[in-house]
Amino acid sequence: MKKSALQRVRAEYQPKLPKALQGPVKLNIGEATESVADQEEIKKLFPHTYGLPIVQFETAEAAERVEEPFNVGIILSGGQAPGGHNVVSGIFDGIKSLNKECRLYGFLMGPSGFINHQYMELTAGYIKDFRNTGGFDIIGSGRTKLETPEQFESGLKILKELNIKALVIIGGDDSNTNAAVLAEYYKNINAGVQVIGVPKTIDGDLKNKWIETSFGFDTACKVYSEVIGNIQRDCNSAKKYYHFIKLMGRSASHIALECALETQPNVCLISEEVLAKRMTLDNIVNYLCYVIAERAKLGWNFGTVLVPEGLIEFIPSMKDLISELNDVLAANGAALEGLTEDEKLEKIHSMLTPVNADLYKSLPKTIALQLSLDRDSHGNVQVSLIETESLLSQMVAKRLEEMAEQGQYSGKFAAQHHFFGYEGRCADPTNFDADYTYALGYNAAMLINSGLTGYMSSVRNLTDTTENWIAGGIPITMMMNMERRHGHMKPVIQKALVNLNGRPYLKYASMRETLALNTLYQYPGPIQYFGPAEVCDRPSMTLLLEHDKEI
Repeated sequence: MKKSALQRVRAEYQPKLPKALQGPVKLNIGEATESVADQEEIKKLFPHTYGLPIVQFETAEAAERVEEPFNVGIILSGGQAPGGHNVVSGIFDGIKSLNKECRLYGFLMGPSGFINHQYMELTAGYIKDFRNTGGFDIIGSGRTKLETPEQFESGLKILKELNIKALVIIGGDDSNTNAAVLAEYYKNINAGVQVIGVPKTIDGDLKNKWIETSFGFDTACKVYSEVIGNIQRDCNSAKKYYHFIKLMGRSASHIALECALETQPNVCLISEEVLAKRMTLDNIVNYLCYVIAERAKLGWNFGTVLVPEGLIEFIPSMKDLISELNDVLAANGAALEGLTEDEKLEKIHSMLTPVNADLYKSLPKTIALQLSLDRDSHGNVQVSLIETESLLSQMVAKRLEEMAEQGQYSGKFAAQHHFFGYEGRCADPTNFDADYTYALGYNAAMLINSGLTGYMSSVRNLTDTTENWIAGGIPITMMMNMERRHGHMKPVIQKALVNLNGRPYLKYASMRETLALNTLYQYPGPIQYFGPAEVCDRPSMTLLLEHDKEI
């Protein structure tokens, strides 16, 4: 099938590697580590892979000959993120640089392919068509969790059959938590299989000092920022709508914050700030109405509002309601089946405590129903299905009517709603993500060759030139803490939320009132792949600010 013009040219792009990975490498071993919290509990659960040192690669004078070829398996786990194909390409090129006879196998459709022995060998000819492209369609992805000994043993059978020395799991915090558990299990039984993780999520909540950003965040935010800019241009042209734009990011507001820095909307809500200030739904609605009323005084009945996907769970009163709803629905699922919408709402209302019952009844019917949908595999409300942007605009419209009756508002309010999620998950990676993901994959191959297990591929110093990026690995256990899941305490990688004392948030906060009461939109435009480095290779504003660089 004929490829598009961009596909044909983009296929020729050669991702850049850090200097330390451009030839023979040697491994420098740092100090021992400990988990970010709950050290005794994590150490007890991971006796063989806890406390391992941080490692870093440097250029070696000569390559150590790899006597025997080895095989590697890969799993793409969880939601897609731009650059996944380049991780695969990097792993392939990395192991082939060590021994041309090394082989790479991909397990199909995520962890389920590993468990059910569905796989394919990834050859140079097959991989060629996927280099520098978006998506995970090279082998597919899935959300099956790797968490039981039965799954581990089933996977081990195919690893032994294919003579696979190491398994690379490319995923987010949950997937890499599973990678740590799998590494510990195989180490404990002396299976002779290494497990390496690669940090993936567009949400940006898998990061720390050594994982400066998860791959895909840069590309996704640039995609969303382009469309937000287009909407703002339309908004400033028609001057008659408020656009409520919901953005992906259930557990953290990194995407919303990055897009706000890129596009300068009138309002960007930050979930972490809402929680820290214990804001109510009324507080948020009142602030939006204040901005809208003040802009109306200037004759501006238009604007843009960015809303993080997970906002509703960060509002303390809503969080309490959702928590009780989780319990009510779990305990009374059978009693609610077959009821009409109104009957279901009334029945649920009668089961709630008075405070939560009042809040539930105050919500628009559509939102109350969305909050009452079936839960996800974790037992949590499916926040992506809750139209938070619609909830806010409906409540704002109602409040503005009340303000108008009291002579406090004389403008016109009309809303448009958008949700940007899937649009950014499979875009062709930016030059930054193309380079970063290729380096993460190549680096993973070097970690495997160094005999390491239970490590996450780490490439940092990312605001410097690619040549000066630092490659190495960190033990996955050092990122872990204990959290309650399904009523039990479990080890999980700690999510990185927006730091309210960090430079990205403080930069936005310093502009907030000016942006609210003026029209200072920025229009980032589409991702640029060819041209000046300051345009094409620029990392995210979040990353620049976190490294004390100017934007």
